[in-house]
Amino acid sequence: MTGDEQREADALRTRDIVAEARRLREVIAAAEAELERTHADAYELVQEQTDRLRDASTREREMPLRSMAAELAVDARVSDRTVQSRLFEAHRTVTQYSATWEAWRDGRLSRAHVRVIVDGGAGLPDGDARAAYEHDVLAYAEATSAARLRSYAEQVAEKHNPVTMQERHDQAVQSRRVWLEDLSDGMSMLGAIGPSVEVHGVYDRLTRQGKAIKAADRVARREAAEREIEREAARRGEREVVESHSTGSGAGFGLPEYGTADGAGDPEVADGFADDVAEAAVWFDQRTLDQIRTDLLLDMMLTSTPSVDGARGVVEGGLGAIRAHVQVTVPATSLAGTTAGGAELDGKCAVDPETARILAGNAPGFDRVFLDPIGGSVLAVDRRHATAAQKRYLMARDVRCRFPGCRRPTRDCEWDHREDYALGGKTDVENLGAFCKRHHTLKHAAGWTVVQHPGGRLQFTAPSGLEYTDDPPPRVMFIPDPSPPDLDRFAELDAPF
Repeated sequence: MTGDEQREADALRTRDIVAEARRLREVIAAAEAELERTHADAYELVQEQTDRLRDASTREREMPLRSMAAELAVDARVSDRTVQSRLFEAHRTVTQYSATWEAWRDGRLSRAHVRVIVDGGAGLPDGDARAAYEHDVLAYAEATSAARLRSYAEQVAEKHNPVTMQERHDQAVQSRRVWLEDLSDGMSMLGAIGPSVEVHGVYDRLTRQGKAIKAADRVARREAAEREIEREAARRGEREVVESHSTGSGAGFGLPEYGTADGAGDPEVADGFADDVAEAAVWFDQRTLDQIRTDLLLDMMLTSTPSVDGARGVVEGGLGAIRAHVQVTVPATSLAGTTAGGAELDGKCAVDPETARILAGNAPGFDRVFLDPIGGSVLAVDRRHATAAQKRYLMARDVRCRFPGCRRPTRDCEWDHREDYALGGKTDVENLGAFCKRHHTLKHAAGWTVVQHPGGRLQFTAPSGLEYTDDPPPRVMFIPDPSPPDLDRFAELDAPF
C-alpha cells in the first residue's frame, strides 16, 4: 500500500469512527431525554397527589414529592435530595422548554447544552419571554459547544428579561450557600456561592496573602544565598592563609596543622559544622500559591471570629467560642503504627494515618469499639431515650443516617425506634438506628416501614410496596505491616487545627 493509499484508508476509518460516535451520542441523548420526560411525569403525579391534600398541613403536602424522590433515589442508588431537584428540573425542561427537549431527544443537543439553556432562562418571568429567548438561543446552540453557548445565552436572557439586574441580584443572593464534597485520598472540597464582590474579595485577599508569603520566602532564600557566598569567600581566604603559614611538624605527614589528626581543632572544620547548624535552622516555603491559599483559608476559617457576631448573649463566648468538630474512627493498630490505613471521617472518606495520629494525640478522650474479627461488624435500661453508651455504640455501628443513599453523619441524626416505643418497642441497640431529621420525618409521615434484622441490617418497604435493604457500613480489616514505622517523629507533631 502506497503512502497516499494509507492516508486515504486512515481518513476513511476516521470518518467511520466519527460517524459511529455521533450515532451513539444520538442514542444516549434520546435515552437521557426520555428519562427526563419520565422524571417530569413523576413530578406531574406528585403535583396531583399534593393537590388532593389541599387542606393538609405543610409537612403533609411535602410528603408526596419527598416520598417519590426517595423511591427513585433508592432504586438509582443516589441521594433523594438530588433526585428531588432533578424532578423539578425535568418538569421545567419538558414543560417550559419543549423545543429544547425535542432537540435533545433528536440528538441535536447534549445534556450540557440543555442545562445551559434552561439555567440561562431561569430568571425569565413569563412564557412569552422564555419562548423568545429559546427561539434566539436554540439555533446557535445546535452549532456550538455548551461552554461557548453560556455567555451568549446570558446575553439573550438579559435582552428578554424585563426585570432589572438589581432586582435579579436581590433575589439571587437569597440562594447563597456552602457545601461539602468528599474526594479520594483523604481530601474534600468546600464550595461556596455568594455575592460576586465578596467572593472575589475573599479570593483576592487569599492571593495577596499568598504572594506576600512567597515574597518573604524569596527574601529568605536570597539572604541565605548571600550568606553562603560570604562564608565560601571566607573559607577560601582562611584556606590560603593556613596553606601559606603551614610550618608545623605535622605538615610533612599530611596531618592537620590545628588540633588532632581528625581535624577536630581545625577552624575550617569547626566553621563548616557551624554553617551546617545554621543552614538546618533555615526553612524555605516549598508550597505553591494554590497550596498557600488553601492553607490560609482553612487556617482562618478554623481559628478566626466573624466580624459580626449575632450569637453573643445566646451562645456562651459568642461565635468565636464555637470550634470545629469531626468524628474520626481509627483502628488501634493504626494508632500503634502496625498498620497504615483504616481511619475514616464520619464514615464518608478516608483520613491519612499521620493526620489521624495527630488528632488522636490531641483528643480529650476515646470511645473504644470492638469489631468482629472476621466480618468487621460492630459487636455490643429500657427507657424512652438512648443512653450515652447506646448512642456511642450506634454512632460506631451506623456511622451515618441509615436511609438508603443518605450520608449525613450520625452526630447530626436522631435516634429512631424501629418498633415505635409507644407501641411496645424497646430502647435497645437492636431496635434503634440513626435517621437524619429529613428521613426520620419521611419514615413516619409518608408511610415507609422498616424492619431491623440482626447485625443492623434494615429492610425498608416503600409506599409503593417495593422493598430495599441497607446494611451498616462495612469495615476493612488491615493486616499489620512487617516493619512498623518510626513513631518518634509523630510525637513531635502538632495538631493542624
